[in-house]
Amino acid sequence: MGRLTFIIGGARSGKSSYAERVAGQESQKVLYVATGQALDEEMRARIASHRAKRPVQWETVELPTEVGSYLLARPPEADVVIVDCLTLLVSNLVLQAAPDVDHPDEAIAKVKLQAEIGQLLRAANEIPAHWLVVSNEVGQGLVPPYAMGRVFRDLLGWVNQRLAEKADEVYWMVAGIAVPVGGYRTGPPVNRQIAID
Repeated sequence: MGRLTFIIGGARSGKSSYAERVAGQESQKVLYVATGQALDEEMRARIASHRAKRPVQWETVELPTEVGSYLLARPPEADVVIVDCLTLLVSNLVLQAAPDVDHPDEAIAKVKLQAEIGQLLRAANEIPAHWLVVSNEVGQGLVPPYAMGRVFRDLLGWVNQRLAEKADEVYWMVAGIAVPVGGYRTGPPVNRQIAID
């Protein structure tokens, strides 16, 4: 059974750096699962910069979707698995479900996300490693003025709740500081179901 740490916070709050520090302190056998896609020059440069900063002995797998399914089919020989990040994973799936940016298909995106997150949680449960899963909190700002943004925000909010519900520990990142906010597995028993509504 794996151990799941969920790390959430705003943009540039230090989420990825914290996950990398924890991983580096625990083991040299680290699998880094990157969900970003190099769709433009800026993103290509970001991905290259992130790759260059990681220790050379860490293994990196770039998976825009199907993270859990991939790892269940090829269980890693790693002590620590970093998934960075759920924000881009959700974005990738929402874009797949959009015939065009003005008309995202929320129903299809929900089905895809339920399957994706179900497989990711199954992998984190079955593969004996410390899982460090990173995500953004996007629900504390203004409501997006366009349909794609609203669908993305709502679905990422559901995904974040689902991960927090299953996590052994949850950290909220504020200006590079990891603030523990609890974990349902280690806290008092909670009987609740989270659904996408």
